[in-house]
Amino acid sequence: MRRLFPVPCDPSDTEVSTGTGVSTGTGVSTGTGVSTGTEGEWGLDALADAYAYPGTDGPWLRANMVSTLDGAAQHDGRSQPISCAGDMRIFGTLRGLADVVVAGAQTVRQEGYRPARAREAFAARRAAAGQGPAPAIAVVSGSLDLDFSLPLFVSPLVPTLVLTGAGAPPGRMAAARDAGAEVVIAGEGSRVDPARAVRELADRGFRRLLTEGGPRLLGQFVAAGVLDELCLTLSPMLTAGDAQRIAGGPGTDVPERFALASMLEEDGFLFTRYRRVEKSGISRSA
Repeated sequence: MRRLFPVPCDPSDTEVSTGTGVSTGTGVSTGTGVSTGTEGEWGLDALADAYAYPGTDGPWLRANMVSTLDGAAQHDGRSQPISCAGDMRIFGTLRGLADVVVAGAQTVRQEGYRPARAREAFAARRAAAGQGPAPAIAVVSGSLDLDFSLPLFVSPLVPTLVLTGAGAPPGRMAAARDAGAEVVIAGEGSRVDPARAVRELADRGFRRLLTEGGPRLLGQFVAAGVLDELCLTLSPMLTAGDAQRIAGGPGTDVPERFALASMLEEDGFLFTRYRRVEKSGISRSA
């Protein structure tokens, strides 16, 4: 894995700092006890430094998605066929840094979501940040059409949250609670309000938010103007067909500008990170 952006000041330098405690080059130390190089993989500590959440007072909502060259977010209904080992390392790192992982009900069903697990690689970092051993999973569902007998609900390390509307079926809310999930009302009627969902999670101490989709949920966060950062893996594949884009649903009135924060590359896959212009300190006129 190698860093493409920010661009090193001297491309011939074999020891270039990323500004995040991570260096690139042959056998170069990251400063975290992990070495990276043109022949090897970035270690998890190095990736965690590179993807650290900013020190903000309020919540920070980050999305992690993968897309093919022709814009497909899935193949045969799942993201795994267009992913790679490097993408999965970053996937695990982003989970290791998050307080909570937010996912739509359809994604939970299609991807076979299980409880997040505690990982020794992130234990010290999470303890220092005052986090629990693993992120909570928060499932967004207006209908609560979910199988509450699954391990995600009955045997998580951290209790799973279910974000729903005040008008959700009472019987389904009771079933969620009986399974051990925490039901969070984040909207009126049967719909979840994206901005309110972020506030409700932040009020419960979940400020480092990570959403893994699906496309409809990400589209709702984008349309509501509450997405702060997008971590997008560009897969060097073409699928054609009619697969979903990474974000769907109602559009924004005006396209919202994001700024490139970093880019890594491995085996032709690009691992990009974009931040909302206003929160990245870049003026709209830049």
